Amino acid sequence: MSDLDLIETDRLVLSGWRADQIGDLYRLHGDPVVARYLTGHGKPWTPEQMDAALAGWIALFERQQMGKLRVTRKSDGALVGRCGFGVYGPEEIPEIGYSLFPEYWGNGYVFEAASGLKDWYWRETDRDHFLGMADARNEASLKVLRKLGGVYTHTGDSYDHPNVEFYRYDRPATA
Repeated sequence: MSDLDLIETDRLVLSGWRADQIGDLYRLHGDPVVARYLTGHGKPWTPEQMDAALAGWIALFERQQMGKLRVTRKSDGALVGRCGFGVYGPEEIPEIGYSLFPEYWGNGYVFEAASGLKDWYWRETDRDHFLGMADARNEASLKVLRKLGGVYTHTGDSYDHPNVEFYRYDRPATA
């Protein structure tokens, strides 16, 4: 693994983004199918939004050693999407999120990546909880949040995105 590689699972490597990889984010979040549930308006992100997002993820990683990460497949190095922790609200509560290219949907990659992140989070931080959220119409993402062990808390607005289901993940009790 390289210096930016953070997490390895059976099939995937999760690594930090570099500024010169912005084209990958343009392809991912510029895809209307991928973007359908990412924003309240369901439209692809603009290049300006993607530039700001990537700069924010890189800064968050430098500041807190967490952020949205590149997800690549070990077998061939293919970029399958992104998964990682952002921060939510003024308290900057860690929030798990993910997005994959459609051709990689249905292979269990999101759950595998998110499970690796959850394990990393409990092992490497002393925080007591994190959040997960998804558009209430996005049953595939909601299924992942539930399978990860999240407890549904409410449905509400997330920034400009109405009708979002929120889940909370609490640190497991130690024996």
